[in-house]
Amino acid sequence: MKLSVDVRLIALLPTLVLAAGCASPPPRNDMVVVLPERDGKVGAVVVREGSRETVLNTAYASARTGEKGELQAAPSNDREVRQVFGAALSAQPARPISLTLYFTEGSMLSAESKAIVDRMFAEIAQRPAAEIVVIGHTDTVGAYDYNDKLSLERAGKMREMLIGFGVPAQNISAAGRGKRELLVPTADNVTEPRNRRVEISVR
Repeated sequence: MKLSVDVRLIALLPTLVLAAGCASPPPRNDMVVVLPERDGKVGAVVVREGSRETVLNTAYASARTGEKGELQAAPSNDREVRQVFGAALSAQPARPISLTLYFTEGSMLSAESKAIVDRMFAEIAQRPAAEIVVIGHTDTVGAYDYNDKLSLERAGKMREMLIGFGVPAQNISAAGRGKRELLVPTADNVTEPRNRRVEISVR
């Protein structure tokens, strides 16, 4: 992703870019910083001041205006970002997350997935008005009708668990995809643990 910013028109940009500035010059005190995503990925932003421009495409790369309004590129860091943009960062809503839970052939949560449930509840607790989508899937063992029902049952089971955790029922939608959207493509009637899953999106 690449964004273009004119430091004379400073605005708060989505997630990857933070900008701050003084409302009335002089002196100018504009600053644009590129933040990494949770997975470490970094986008890019082009910052322009008059005829000069600089590309920021590394974590915590920043551009600022000097005392005379000249454009200066300089690295920032997490500590400085927290000092300058602390209030804006605190006001941001929690980022959307996606979690995948896997099931045994008996439609019980796998041992590994039970540990993910705790993380899921912790993430939801940070979102007082969380909206959740639960999608169930199966492997290719059995007919379409059977797997449609089974995938919906798995999604429903997770929905009931979330309601029990305290999430309002109206905030959770559930659906089953059966064996139509395989994570691991297989022939028909093949048991594949990674296809027996429920995908949960929280925002």
